[in-house]
Amino acid sequence: MRYELYYWPGIQGRGEYVRLALEEAGADYSDVAREGGGTGAMMKMMEVHGTPPFAPPFLKAGKLVIGQTANILLYLGGRHGLAPKTEGPKLWVHQLQLTITDLVLEVHDTHHPLGPSMYYEDQRAAAKKRTEDFWKQRVPKYLGYFEKRLEASGGTFVAGRRMTYVDLSLFQIVEGLRYAFPKRMKAFEGEIPGLVGLRDRVATRPRINAYLESDRRIAFNEDGIFRHYKELD
Repeated sequence: MRYELYYWPGIQGRGEYVRLALEEAGADYSDVAREGGGTGAMMKMMEVHGTPPFAPPFLKAGKLVIGQTANILLYLGGRHGLAPKTEGPKLWVHQLQLTITDLVLEVHDTHHPLGPSMYYEDQRAAAKKRTEDFWKQRVPKYLGYFEKRLEASGGTFVAGRRMTYVDLSLFQIVEGLRYAFPKRMKAFEGEIPGLVGLRDRVATRPRINAYLESDRRIAFNEDGIFRHYKELD
């Protein structure tokens, strides 16, 4: 099957978690909005009757159109060996991904705490205050939780001996925080040696490494979720 991924061109955003899973799976896919006329096709897909997606990312797999990052990964994980096969462990991995979804939203809110419709420059003071709380309270809570889950699993992958899409997503979290908050992240990484090691293991997997070195991997920038503003670091 050739998948069609629909997400905004020019940013990694929430679509990157899906891209990582597709790349690790060696799946045949097109990143539709990055092709000629693709953004228009994406917008048209959200206007169809029946069960249209609310917003990108969404994935077209045959006749299925699947929205929401965690939902897409639940589907891909089962098809490509990136999730457990039995119901309990499969739901556990999905639960972990939903927790990552919450964290991604909090990352976004460090630079847009008053809402996405306003420019960063119009909420800079609030962003600085939100970022301080994020690093004091939220980062230790979230990353500490995943560090403990990794330790409990034996230290190789979060959900056990086999890698799942959650490990790919945690790789992206570490990479993104390193980009957005290099100073803060460098000071904090001593608290999460397991997650740093996980990041390194994922980065050296052949398909992921090839993806990271290719032009398919969009560079971090100040239009995405992870943004580097010197005054926030």
